[in-house]
Amino acid sequence: MNDTRKIGFWTCTALVVGNTIGMGIFLLPASLAPYGFNATVGWCITVFGCIALARVFARLARELPNADGPYGYVRSTLGELPAYVAMWCYWVSIWITNAALATGVVAYIRAAFPELAHLQPSVFALALLWTFVSINLLGVRTGGGVQLVTTALKLLPMLAIAVLGAWMLVDSPQSYVAHLPARPVTLQDSMAASTIALFAMLGIEAATVPASKVDNPGRTIPRATIVGTLVTAAIYLVVSTVPMLLLPGQELANAPAPFALLMDRFVGEGTGRWLAVFVVVSGLGALNGWTLLVGELTRTMADNGVLPAFLSRNNRKGAPALALVVTGVLASAMILMNYSKSLVNGFTLLTQVVTAANLPLYLCCSLALAVLWRRGKRLDDKGVRGLLSIAVLGTAYSIFAFFGMGHEAFMMALVLAAAGLPLYVFMLVLRKRLRRS
Repeated sequence: MNDTRKIGFWTCTALVVGNTIGMGIFLLPASLAPYGFNATVGWCITVFGCIALARVFARLARELPNADGPYGYVRSTLGELPAYVAMWCYWVSIWITNAALATGVVAYIRAAFPELAHLQPSVFALALLWTFVSINLLGVRTGGGVQLVTTALKLLPMLAIAVLGAWMLVDSPQSYVAHLPARPVTLQDSMAASTIALFAMLGIEAATVPASKVDNPGRTIPRATIVGTLVTAAIYLVVSTVPMLLLPGQELANAPAPFALLMDRFVGEGTGRWLAVFVVVSGLGALNGWTLLVGELTRTMADNGVLPAFLSRNNRKGAPALALVVTGVLASAMILMNYSKSLVNGFTLLTQVVTAANLPLYLCCSLALAVLWRRGKRLDDKGVRGLLSIAVLGTAYSIFAFFGMGHEAFMMALVLAAAGLPLYVFMLVLRKRLRRS
């Protein structure tokens, strides 16, 4: 008999699509405009790499259905320390993402509704953050239900851009060759563009994080991960290419709201403001999804003894209440410390920090799959067929992304990993003392 508190295929797919499509895609056309057609090549590399990573997570969920998400995948194959370092970096990245999402949503709300401009931005951002903490305190099914609705709504502006692109192709095909980018395609520029694009694809692992709350995880999580990644990739390829071909490169690069500019230019003045409303919905959906995930991830890490045990306690609704509150406080501190940054500058910093913090998890999960292949091969297990090729592709792409990010981002990842080691040592000593007593 199924647990009524568990979530199914559609909610898991909504987590993947909803968490991946946040606010980054609404800014990326401007960020990628200087790269010209290198951006298209970069997108293709990123989509290929993320499909490989999606297959990594899908196979791990299938091979280890009783593991409690990514922490369990890595811990049972590579050991406790690699699992802790990967999940620590990932954990930090999520509450930083929540702070940035709340900040970015407020910026777009003020643009779409100028009458709200008098509200104190930091207070507004904090109010949004804690609204979604409160929603998720009502349980994973409530948070998942909100995710389904916001995911459906956030796809509407993507559909509007795709329809506009198709209409222009039929009605005025010459528009697509009027502003062709002049920058030559090079490996270096394509790698740089693919790294920027990767930020918009972060979240493909979303369905695996609340694994203990998923109905039939060995079947549901792999399907949701693959379907969600393919849907997101198809959407991104279309909506990132249309602005690049229809708008002059320099104008697109300087546009704070590229999609709104596109709609104003080709549909009618003022339509961009309505698009901004859906940008807000997209940001709120991502904020809800990441709030749900950070609570579940914190609970999982506490259950495994690498975060304080009190963070694993659930309330009457089955929600990790203290975990949600503590991560909400951490995100609030980030909002208050960084609110002076502009939306674009804030997202540029976020792209570097959050992407760097996600890559250790992607690399470790790819290596975990290779370990499962080796174990199965020793046992002459026919179920390991295909594991090695998926693991090699996931590992290769993770290493490629590290190189593409450059020295500074690599150092950020090292600093993040090192920052969590004192807590790991403290919790290790504490567990040993408790066992002795």
